[in-house]
Amino acid sequence: MQYTNLKDFLARGRDALLKGPIAMVFVEDEAEINSTIRHHLDMQFKSVIVFMPDAFSLAGDVADKVHRVSYNLAGADTLPEAVNAIIAAAPGVWMYYCYNAEYLFYPFCETRTVGEMLTFQQEERRDAMLAYVIDLYAGDLNDNPNAVSLEDAHLDKSGYYALARLDADKHNHPKERQLDFFGGLRWRYEENIPAPKRKIDRISMFRAKEGLTMRDDHLLSDEEYNTYACPWHNNLTASVASFRTAKALKRNPGSTFDIHTFKWHNSERFEWHSRQLLDLGLMEPGQWF
Repeated sequence: MQYTNLKDFLARGRDALLKGPIAMVFVEDEAEINSTIRHHLDMQFKSVIVFMPDAFSLAGDVADKVHRVSYNLAGADTLPEAVNAIIAAAPGVWMYYCYNAEYLFYPFCETRTVGEMLTFQQEERRDAMLAYVIDLYAGDLNDNPNAVSLEDAHLDKSGYYALARLDADKHNHPKERQLDFFGGLRWRYEENIPAPKRKIDRISMFRAKEGLTMRDDHLLSDEEYNTYACPWHNNLTASVASFRTAKALKRNPGSTFDIHTFKWHNSERFEWHSRQLLDLGLMEPGQWF
């Protein structure tokens, strides 16, 4: 179905919010819109809601399977505004968000549905799940000047690190079970990226509840949702394989002419399989086997 704006969706499309998990895909440009949607449909989200400008089109095989909401992130619309509206409309429902040209991976996702994974997460008394946004980039920028290629996708196999997340309200003491994670293209090309946008951690999946909101920094208002694990053991984490940073660096006039390739000695071809991400330590299964 198609909706003229967010208000129209909340009025006529509430059936899509009755049962989770639901996926929200926010479209910024025309890169890999359809492959992003297909990837998340294959993971068996109960509903996929696509927020995108009217000027962009969808392939016929996905258009009838999603709820399309007219939304323009390049204009006045913002991602937190939409996410907060969906949270308020669907308390108790698990939800996930990403941008186009981003692809969710979680441990064993090739054989287990996202619903099965989140059921386990909820049994662990966790209402949110940390994901690492892992930068993808085309190996050959001459063939793919926008840095996007599913067939020639690469990632950094090392160069990731974490720092304590300081609490300004408590004399900059580290927050409990919260870390800021860095790495990938945002680390290697940090001089071209504003400091607040260099982190690669994202609470990409969470269970909505009354009063919960997403802040402008994309963290959530309940601090427990922003933690990487519960106090008693490690929990599941996920990865979002993303071309978004590579696209931005090649689109930005201040960096595009200085970047002839994103490949370096720590690049390796992306295999589009959760095992690679587990082997590289870019997500972990916790107690889920």
